[in-house]
Amino acid sequence: MSGTALNVLQDKLVQSDCLLLDGALATELEARGFDLADPLWSARVLLEAPQAIAQLHLDYLQAGADIITTSSYQASFEGFARRGLDRQQATGLMQLSVDLALQARQRFMAEQPETATAPLVAASVGPYGAMLADGSEYRGDYGLSVTQLMDFHRPRLAVLAASGADLLACETIPCPEEALALARLLQEEFPATPAWISFSCRDAVRVWQGERLADCITMLDGVAQVVALGVNCTDPRWVESLLRQAASVTSRPLLAYPNSGEQWDGQHKCWHGTASTADFSAQARRWRQAGARLIGGCCRTGPAHIAALRACLDARGG
Repeated sequence: MSGTALNVLQDKLVQSDCLLLDGALATELEARGFDLADPLWSARVLLEAPQAIAQLHLDYLQAGADIITTSSYQASFEGFARRGLDRQQATGLMQLSVDLALQARQRFMAEQPETATAPLVAASVGPYGAMLADGSEYRGDYGLSVTQLMDFHRPRLAVLAASGADLLACETIPCPEEALALARLLQEEFPATPAWISFSCRDAVRVWQGERLADCITMLDGVAQVVALGVNCTDPRWVESLLRQAASVTSRPLLAYPNSGEQWDGQHKCWHGTASTADFSAQARRWRQAGARLIGGCCRTGPAHIAALRACLDARGG
């Protein structure tokens, strides 16, 4: 990785009390006209229109993001193999996902010479359920052991840990077994690689598989490579409560990047309801009060949400 020190995120937090993450990739690409009705989801655009991803990264940086996350969430050797791509090709696409973010950062820094420090690039590591492309990341209950989950994640972590990204974003994790698999890999096989681990939650207390978030956080609290903990791809209504529970069991930096507040209809494959950027920013103020030091958005959020969050954080002194 470009910074092997585990304190790469802590160094950034010394400069700013609260860091701004980016927003969604896949749903924002859909909003820009891309058809992601594909098991590869946003990774499909890596194959078909990679510069659209680079532009979206740049848009988030220009909106004020301190950290951008790569388009590798749905990228896996198994998923690419189903599209007829061999391991060398799959590796190249995973590396491309990081390169696009690095290119966007380089362009942003060239356009913003007054920027004191470079934004960070986090390489996205989606859950096992994302590879299945059947909604399992919102259920858990994979029926796999921790060892089997380690075997699944190992080759992708090897690529992304060596990719030039600053840290890994292990995100939308629905169960403690998968979090433990990732933590063990970081401890035992990638000891110089910092990562955050972020859970997806079904309500104000529990991760999707049913365990208490506080128990999942406690399990990871002693892992040096896990430099931040929190929640993402979760209904924003639950986030304040979840953060307060997490804060009660860890001193690690907490992160929150929930969905917009609209509701996903899995049966009809569409979103219902409305959610404004102003409402999202108002909720984010409560997440900050509850202990979050990294705040952004997930599904159905875009650069406008991040710009509104930037204005909100700056108005409150970060």
